[in-house]
Amino acid sequence: MWKCCAGIVSLGELTTRTAADVVENAAGAASLSVLDARVADCFACPRLVAWREDVARVKRASFREQEYWGRPVPGWGNADAEIGILGLAPAAHGGNRTGRIFTGDRSGDVLFAALYRAGLANQPTSVSVDDGLRLEHTRIFAAVRCAPPDNKPTPEERDNCAPWVHQELRLIRPSLRVVVALGAFAWAAWWPAMAAVYGTKAPVPRPKFGHGAVVSMPGVPDLLGCFHVSQQNTFTGRLTPAMLDDVFARAKRLAGLA
Repeated sequence: MWKCCAGIVSLGELTTRTAADVVENAAGAASLSVLDARVADCFACPRLVAWREDVARVKRASFREQEYWGRPVPGWGNADAEIGILGLAPAAHGGNRTGRIFTGDRSGDVLFAALYRAGLANQPTSVSVDDGLRLEHTRIFAAVRCAPPDNKPTPEERDNCAPWVHQELRLIRPSLRVVVALGAFAWAAWWPAMAAVYGTKAPVPRPKFGHGAVVSMPGVPDLLGCFHVSQQNTFTGRLTPAMLDDVFARAKRLAGLA
């Protein structure tokens, strides 16, 4: 038994070992709870499995007394979310440690503080799965569900993980109105997901990623670009709290929440 953001997840009933398993097991997940459990029991990418488990075993010195999650990190938030936040992948000592996306790292500190200011979270901090944090109108998920070395998944790993993303989008499709893509990787991951879930191909040429860029197309959620909440962006001032506030205010308007 493993404990993560979705509660107690029973592993071993339907373990995913190959890319073909991902396709089959994702498509067969009829609810978010089932999908989350199957995501958490995925071993389809050997490099990522080795890395996430090595990080969980060696640990960072400041977290040496903690038990790391060391598994793929499911999406988290409202099942009837109007706003989806699509990220790159869990952080090695954030989600890979805590079991909840953007939880326990500085990127999450920035993101959840902004969501709190926007009225989309009940508190500005996200430190552990039992910290009382709740989202409003929002679900957060990543294009790749395992922490990758150097935060750089390979194209094969991205494609292996895509069916999990596609099924998550199918399950929240009835309510979803806007997707906030955190960074160029998430922006690029949206187009094949849109085609798989909504049957709509990307425009040609494909719209370029940019902070504040919006793509609106009939029958699909609006896509809103945002610089990633990484330390590389926030520490250098490339992404400021005011810029994040503008993004989430716009996301609320696009979703019909403001």
